[in-house]
Amino acid sequence: MGMNSVRMQVLGVFGGSMATPEEEFIAERVGGVAAVCGWVTLTGGGRGVMASASRGAVEAGGLTAAILPNAFPGQGYPNKWVHLPIFTGVGNARNNFNVLSSSLCVAIGGGAGTLSEISLALKNGIPVWSWGSWTVRDPRGNPPEGLRVFDDPEDLIAALEDALT
Repeated sequence: MGMNSVRMQVLGVFGGSMATPEEEFIAERVGGVAAVCGWVTLTGGGRGVMASASRGAVEAGGLTAAILPNAFPGQGYPNKWVHLPIFTGVGNARNNFNVLSSSLCVAIGGGAGTLSEISLALKNGIPVWSWGSWTVRDPRGNPPEGLRVFDDPEDLIAALEDALT
C-alpha cells in the first residue's frame, strides 16, 4: 500500500463571509457534491459561503476542515459545521495554506480575500472553478490558464459531479 493510499482529495471552497442567499445555496450544494464524491470540503471556516459549503458537506455525510486565521476560537471562527479546525494565528496568510491544500478550488462570490485565493491557486497551478466571483484577465486580455468560469450554477454543479467522481 502506497504512502498516499488513504489520502482524501480536498476541494477548497472560497467565498465571502457576507454572501447572498443564492451564493450560500450554491455553496451548500458544492459542499454536498464534494461529500457524496468522498472529498473533504476545505474552507476558511467563517460565515457565508464558507459555512454554507461546510453545512452542505456535513448534511451529505462528508468531512469538513478549515484553516483559520485566528489562534483560538472566536469572532465566528470556526463555524459550527467544521469538523477539523486548524488554528493558525496567521490572519490572511492562511489563504495560502487553504489553496495549497486543495486539489481543486471553487470560488463563489467573495471579496478581495477570495481574489487573493484565486490568484494564489492559479500561481501554483491549482485549478479554480468560479461562479459569481472575480473574473480575471492577463495583461493581454486573456483568461489565465486554470480558471474556469461558470455562468450557470447548474453547469458548475454538473461539472463537479463529473470531475469529483
